Amino acid sequence: MYTILKKEILAPNIYLMDIKAPRVAKSCYPGQFVIVKMDDKGERIPLTICDYDAEVGSVTIVFQAMGTSTKRMAEYEVGDEFKDFVGPLGCKSELIDEEPEELKKKNILFVAGGVGTAPVYPQVKWMKNHGCDVDCIIGARNSDLIILEEEMKKVAKNVYVTTDDGSYGFKGNVNDCIKDLVHNQGKTYDLVIAIGPIIMMKFVSILTKELGIRTIVSMNPIMVDGTGMCGACRLTVGNEIKFACVDGPEFDGHLVDFDESMKRQQMYKSEEGRAILKEKEGATHKGGGCGCSE
Repeated sequence: MYTILKKEILAPNIYLMDIKAPRVAKSCYPGQFVIVKMDDKGERIPLTICDYDAEVGSVTIVFQAMGTSTKRMAEYEVGDEFKDFVGPLGCKSELIDEEPEELKKKNILFVAGGVGTAPVYPQVKWMKNHGCDVDCIIGARNSDLIILEEEMKKVAKNVYVTTDDGSYGFKGNVNDCIKDLVHNQGKTYDLVIAIGPIIMMKFVSILTKELGIRTIVSMNPIMVDGTGMCGACRLTVGNEIKFACVDGPEFDGHLVDFDESMKRQQMYKSEEGRAILKEKEGATHKGGGCGCSE
């Protein structure tokens, strides 16, 4: 069993929890995810890792209470336990394997949208711990939905907060902020890492392609089962079929077919849609295999 050590409400319906999971905490890297299961009858919930402490043996998760399972999970309190906490899963961020001295030569911008700020944080923190200064944009619809701002300011060189309604920080969406940084403030970037809603990552990728900036996105929003066996996170990257939970969750944003992914995501919500996808995609409908260590 995996005990909840800490619970915090970050914003309306957005929760942070520290979970006692020593083996996961010792093995995980930024960019990976875990699968949480509340009890024997609960569904599997894939969540990207927000932080981890190998010494304490804890892993931090952030989730938005939207569906039945996550709303039920939000009712759990400190001292309650999860039946399963499986991970780490997925591939670590590609930045982890680069030499810090080479990373220091690059100008990197992280773009975090809404709950996507949670998986951005451990990557920015890792960069800070290895002597690399990076910029970060945190975007949301309004000020109430901005999360982890103070935590991000401790690890990023510059943090730019933007809200669609202008209630806090820069007025506009994350793309408006990127344009302002590049065109008005003279910023130049070699790499953008964007994590957030699919529609946000799509338009960030369109903009950065125009600007000639290589871009990585995380397709964790389309994951359901977490092992590739359900077929939910099947996507096309370039001319290849990939599965977000097995091959990702991070991919080249300029190669991802976002429109296909958004359409599949809608179809997958209904039993009829799942049946149509399974018949249409045949042997390529499912992936498979997981490298979990717990």
